[in-house]
Amino acid sequence: MSQSNDSSPREPVEISVVLPCHNEQDNLRPLVSAIRTALDPLQRSYEIVITDDQSSDGSWALLKTMAEEDSRLRAQRFERQAGQSAALWAGMRAARGRVMVTLDADMQNDPADLPKLLDGLSRADCVCGSRVAARGQGDNFIRIASSRIANGIRNKLSGETISDAGCCYRAFKRECIGEVKFFNGGHRFLPTLIKMEGYTVIEVPISHHPRAAGQAHYGVWNRLFKSFRDLLAVRWMKTRMLRYKVVERVN
Repeated sequence: MSQSNDSSPREPVEISVVLPCHNEQDNLRPLVSAIRTALDPLQRSYEIVITDDQSSDGSWALLKTMAEEDSRLRAQRFERQAGQSAALWAGMRAARGRVMVTLDADMQNDPADLPKLLDGLSRADCVCGSRVAARGQGDNFIRIASSRIANGIRNKLSGETISDAGCCYRAFKRECIGEVKFFNGGHRFLPTLIKMEGYTVIEVPISHHPRAAGQAHYGVWNRLFKSFRDLLAVRWMKTRMLRYKVVERVN
């Protein structure tokens, strides 16, 4: 039976939960159920936007079935695999919410933390989840160490203070990404890109769970080396940003 949707496809909703998906068929139903459990009590309209990055398992077939069961779930699929950044950006472009929340589909991000991130928007334009205090609950030593080294290098070279830039669990106001120049690998630097547009960013601690199904898509190579070129590009962008403020206009 199809669950009710508080808004028609043409009407805006308050919250868009945006997820990239690649070979996560065993996580999709529990994930969407957990999102509903977290958001339904808030009595705010929401949608769940999932972009399938050309999964080779049964993820897309399942997403189509789930979308038929609940019109609040909106799904789209890439023609060919394009990566996490592309899937996140495509989801954000398709989202209708005044507030957007991004998280991974691997169930390591806990949907129970959704109200905490949304509450943080009363203090800032963008709220980033930080797994620093909880990493030991969900990752092994190598993943924890590589994440800490990567975050340290990113902050040192970019002049940032974000403790967990690799965490994609974030809530932000729609206008934060209106002028953002996104790129392949940009999901790691979204808080910095949002700051560069003049918006405020804070972090809140979140929980972190071990992966129960599917396979991890990131390792030491992705964290430490593959993103280094992107880091240098972001550093360059920060030094070359156009910074001005119009104080008066006529006609």
